[in-house]
Amino acid sequence: MQLPYGVYILLCSDDTYYTGYTTNIESRLKAHRNKQVHYTKTRLPIKLVDLFLFANKQKAYDFERYLKTGSGIAFRNKRLV
Repeated sequence: MQLPYGVYILLCSDDTYYTGYTTNIESRLKAHRNKQVHYTKTRLPIKLVDLFLFANKQKAYDFERYLKTGSGIAFRNKRLV
Protein backbone atom coordinates (compact mmCIF):
# COMPACT_ATOMS: atom_id res chain seq x y z
CA MET A 1 0.00 0.00 0.00
CA GLN A 2 1.37 3.34 -1.04
CA LEU A 3 0.89 6.24 1.35
CA PRO A 4 0.36 9.27 -0.91
CA TYR A 5 0.19 12.14 1.59
CA GLY A 6 3.26 13.41 3.39
CA VAL A 7 4.18 15.91 6.07
CA TYR A 8 7.83 16.87 6.13
CA ILE A 9 10.19 18.89 8.30
CA LEU A 10 13.20 20.67 6.82
CA LEU A 11 16.17 22.13 8.65
CA CYS A 12 17.28 25.36 7.01
CA SER A 13 20.79 26.82 6.94
CA ASP A 14 19.84 29.43 9.57
CA ASP A 15 18.80 26.62 12.01
CA THR A 16 15.08 27.27 11.56
CA TYR A 17 12.57 24.57 10.62
CA TYR A 18 10.07 24.49 7.79
CA THR A 19 7.06 22.18 8.01
CA GLY A 20 5.05 21.35 4.92
CA TYR A 21 2.54 19.03 3.28
CA THR A 22 3.01 17.28 -0.07
CA THR A 23 1.83 14.47 -2.27
CA ASN A 24 5.21 14.22 -4.02
CA ILE A 25 8.24 14.69 -1.78
CA GLU A 26 10.79 14.57 -4.62
CA SER A 27 9.21 17.41 -6.58
CA ARG A 28 8.58 19.42 -3.42
CA LEU A 29 12.22 19.17 -2.34
CA LYS A 30 13.25 20.16 -5.87
CA ALA A 31 11.02 23.25 -5.61
CA HIS A 32 12.67 24.19 -2.31
CA ARG A 33 16.18 23.73 -3.75
CA ASN A 34 15.30 25.73 -6.89
CA LYS A 35 14.26 28.72 -4.75
CA GLN A 36 10.58 28.39 -5.65
CA VAL A 37 9.37 28.38 -2.02
CA HIS A 38 9.32 31.81 -0.38
CA TYR A 39 10.41 30.80 3.13
CA THR A 40 13.33 28.58 2.17
CA LYS A 41 14.70 30.41 -0.88
CA THR A 42 16.99 32.57 1.29
CA ARG A 43 17.74 29.76 3.76
CA LEU A 44 19.46 27.23 1.51
CA PRO A 45 20.82 24.63 1.78
CA ILE A 46 18.05 22.64 3.39
CA LYS A 47 18.07 19.18 4.94
CA LEU A 48 15.12 16.81 5.17
CA VAL A 49 14.82 15.95 8.88
CA ASP A 50 11.57 13.94 9.00
CA LEU A 51 8.93 12.65 6.63
CA PHE A 52 5.61 11.27 7.86
CA LEU A 53 3.39 9.41 5.40
CA PHE A 54 -0.39 9.09 5.65
CA ALA A 55 -3.06 7.21 3.73
CA ASN A 56 -5.67 9.81 4.70
CA LYS A 57 -5.36 13.35 3.31
CA GLN A 58 -7.23 14.99 6.20
CA LYS A 59 -5.02 13.32 8.82
CA ALA A 60 -1.90 14.52 7.02
CA TYR A 61 -3.28 18.05 6.79
CA ASP A 62 -4.30 18.02 10.47
CA PHE A 63 -0.85 16.81 11.54
CA GLU A 64 0.85 19.56 9.52
CA ARG A 65 -1.41 22.19 11.09
CA TYR A 66 -0.69 20.79 14.57
CA LEU A 67 3.08 20.94 14.01
CA LYS A 68 2.71 24.65 13.25
CA THR A 69 1.01 25.43 16.59
CA GLY A 70 2.84 26.30 19.80
CA SER A 71 2.34 22.86 21.31
CA GLY A 72 3.20 21.22 17.98
CA ILE A 73 6.47 23.15 17.80
CA ALA A 74 7.30 22.06 21.35
CA PHE A 75 6.47 18.45 20.41
CA ARG A 76 8.64 18.72 17.28
CA ASN A 77 11.59 20.10 19.21
CA LYS A 78 11.34 17.53 22.00
CA ARG A 79 10.39 14.36 20.11
CA LEU A 80 11.07 14.71 16.39
CA VAL A 81 14.28 16.65 15.71
